[in-house]
Amino acid sequence: MDGLDFHLLVAALRTDRADVESYHRVLSETLAGALPPDMVEVTHRRTFADRVAGRGGKAVSVRVNTPDRVLVLRTSEHGGVAAEIHHVVRGVVISRKQAAVDDWLEALARELAALAEKDAKARRALSRLLGG
Repeated sequence: MDGLDFHLLVAALRTDRADVESYHRVLSETLAGALPPDMVEVTHRRTFADRVAGRGGKAVSVRVNTPDRVLVLRTSEHGGVAAEIHHVVRGVVISRKQAAVDDWLEALARELAALAEKDAKARRALSRLLGG
């Protein structure tokens, strides 16, 4: 992906950034066909009413696992979204850093762009996300 496509990807990811549920939809629905099944993990909080109604609950965190990073986005204690970037070496997390959501999105876009360079299916899914 060239610089322009990278910025388009970041812009596409930023369009609906109100809550973790929004990111869950983008990551697990829009990109689900392109990403390996274990790459995106979503944690839900189910209330009693959700269980009775057979609903899955509300997404409260999204975790994106890549070879070099783990990107975590979760509902913060005071509302809004908290972001964390973990650096991974040989499967071991060596550092954890709180990040602004914009920095998290840029890290995610870089990881997705790197995946798209290696995988044609991922490249097609990202093209669809970007409207191409």
